[in-house]
Amino acid sequence: MKELRVEKLVINISVGESGDRLTRAAKVLEQLTGQTPVTSKARYTVRTFGIRRNEKIACHVTVRGPKAEEILERGLKVKEYELKKGNFSETGNFGFGVDEHIDLGIKYDPGIGIFGADFYVVMSRPGYRVAKRKSRTNKIGFQHKVKKEEAQAWFRQRFDENLTIFIRYYLRQVRRSIM
Repeated sequence: MKELRVEKLVINISVGESGDRLTRAAKVLEQLTGQTPVTSKARYTVRTFGIRRNEKIACHVTVRGPKAEEILERGLKVKEYELKKGNFSETGNFGFGVDEHIDLGIKYDPGIGIFGADFYVVMSRPGYRVAKRKSRTNKIGFQHKVKKEEAQAWFRQRFDENLTIFIRYYLRQVRRSIM
């Protein structure tokens, strides 16, 4: 009952403008996941970036189940299974970015171009549905919530010795000993 699992994987490509680039980014997400992406709108106007309120500026896809784990594996392979400690949130979720989508195994198409993508992974345990169901909703106990350390331990165990979580304190100590 306490084992962790990937509840969902959200892949986001933020283009910053609507139009042709956004549709090309949506094609990339569709090639990667096989699902139709959803567009996201700007919350407010930013004149310096040329963004207007309610303008479509990004697209994202939510993937669940074994397909999410397979795409997550491909994304982590690009990052060489290395994440920083800061990539993990206090609630046990984590995220990372990929600079070029062609590293994920998608063939390069000059008509589409190259886009970066953000991966966000939401971790959960069996029993989390209690907080989300429509009838008889209830709170999840503190002991049952996913914590940062548990997500990091799951990550280490799942991806064997390939994972290195960089701890800034450790890196500072190494630098001081070299100097």
